[in-house]
Amino acid sequence: MAPVSTPFIRQLGADDVGHFRKLLDLFGDVFEDRDTYSGAQPDDAYLKRLLGGNAFVALAAMRDGATVGGLAAYELMKFEQARSEFYIYDLAVAAEHRRQGIATALIAKLKDIAQSRGAYVIYVQADLVDDPAIALYTKLGIREDVLHFDIPVP
Repeated sequence: MAPVSTPFIRQLGADDVGHFRKLLDLFGDVFEDRDTYSGAQPDDAYLKRLLGGNAFVALAAMRDGATVGGLAAYELMKFEQARSEFYIYDLAVAAEHRRQGIATALIAKLKDIAQSRGAYVIYVQADLVDDPAIALYTKLGIREDVLHFDIPVP
């Protein structure tokens, strides 16, 4: 069996709309929700603004030219102190590339970005039934049991 090549973790910017669309498709496949992630994607101008701004970070794990994993996070500027925190909104690795350290590498890259921006913490949510995610995040951080509420906007 040939050794698996190490993925390259790349931060996507305003000129990477095509790569970001591949990442959206990957999220849709992994989360089995292709309609949400690929059914009504924003236009290129919107994605250029999103990827070119400071509040959003998109990371792609590339292996042999293919997008095999990715992470989407938001930087939240705090009001009580001059610092920020990062929220991992989505993290996914294609099924055939799991258990190879890709998710951990994506989070490590985000940690580097967060540190360079003066953040003090990265946080993420996991569904109670998602044992692999819970195991990963337990390995990397401190578990807090909280309640999550969605408040509809009319």
